[in-house]
Amino acid sequence: MDEQLNFAPCGYVSITDDGIIIAINQTLLDFLNFTRDELQDQHINSILSVAARAFYQLYFFPLIKLDEKVEEMYISLRSSCGKDMPVLLNARRRHSLGTFINECVFMPMQKRNNYESELLEAKKLAEEALGDKNKALSDLERVLHTLENKQEELLKLNEQNQEYQERINKELQLAKSIQEQALPVPIKNDILQIASYYKASSELSGDMYGYYQIDEHKYGIIILDVMGHGISSALITMYLRSLFERLIANGVSVDLVMKELDQHLHTLFENDDNARHYCTGIYLLIDTFSKQIEYINSGHPSAVWLDRSGKEVELESTTPPIGLLEGLTFEKVTLPYTEGGRLLLYTDGVTDAIGLNKLLSLFTKDPAMPLDTLKEMVVQCLEDKKHPVYNRDDQCLIFIDIL
Repeated sequence: MDEQLNFAPCGYVSITDDGIIIAINQTLLDFLNFTRDELQDQHINSILSVAARAFYQLYFFPLIKLDEKVEEMYISLRSSCGKDMPVLLNARRRHSLGTFINECVFMPMQKRNNYESELLEAKKLAEEALGDKNKALSDLERVLHTLENKQEELLKLNEQNQEYQERINKELQLAKSIQEQALPVPIKNDILQIASYYKASSELSGDMYGYYQIDEHKYGIIILDVMGHGISSALITMYLRSLFERLIANGVSVDLVMKELDQHLHTLFENDDNARHYCTGIYLLIDTFSKQIEYINSGHPSAVWLDRSGKEVELESTTPPIGLLEGLTFEKVTLPYTEGGRLLLYTDGVTDAIGLNKLLSLFTKDPAMPLDTLKEMVVQCLEDKKHPVYNRDDQCLIFIDIL
């Protein structure tokens, strides 16, 4: 790296598609208080905050591969002492020697805090000057002049922040679109039929579900609810989705699917207990050949099985939520059936709005009712509860008919 780039007035790093740092300038090393040997050939996660790691995997990397550039992205880097450092990121992608290199430039964003601190200090000096009759008028004029200058600087920063907020809102809309497009297409065949409903309480959702046909007779169905809602929960759901989609599609056993999700959540937050999130969830493996349902429920509201005779069976919680406690043991439960039936899975945002008794009364009202009709009835009840009191959580429903 030439000296001009090494000591440029901004941080610089180049990384491979695997996230490995292949070049980093001295400016960024000084900013984060690392030595070159500590970061060279290490993964980019070494200097990313916990939230930025998920943002890198789910948003930055797909975007730079698509557009070959990223402009004015606001993230936080982690210094050697564990302090989060806010930065503005610009990046571009180029092809070099048969491989792709992603070049990133980081601009520190701490000036606003410094300006505000200086403004408060200047105001304090002005008040002290006004209260002290013995101070010279020249000192007061100097303080007032400083105050005016800082106010002008703050106004300019506020204008910049407004522009950044508009860009963030656009990025949130894009992230919401990506999240919605990730939802699966309902399965409808001669053996199994699925209808689902999904509604976020805010721009982004902490609820996520998926259903997959593994082979001719096996189907995997999963529903997750990450603690809280909004950007952080949505990033975690998308992070977990990429994992459970691969595991289920490969026919991994029920217990190993939940164990892998649990371990990945612990790994994600192993260096930051304050940012730790947990997640409730239930995974079902339906085998229509052997006529049985294997499941694990990790702290999630009970799923409900309704057989052809109208008998109800609750698929209750079998373990604490994933990501909450270390060393959990996941043991599957097997539910056999004979002539098929109907399943209900949901998140607590649904029962918060209409109540569990109302939901179950609609679900069990007519076991022969078409799934789409049943879904419309429940959604209509949720629509009737359109009020801030009833819409503080994400809402997710899955109805499954085993024929």
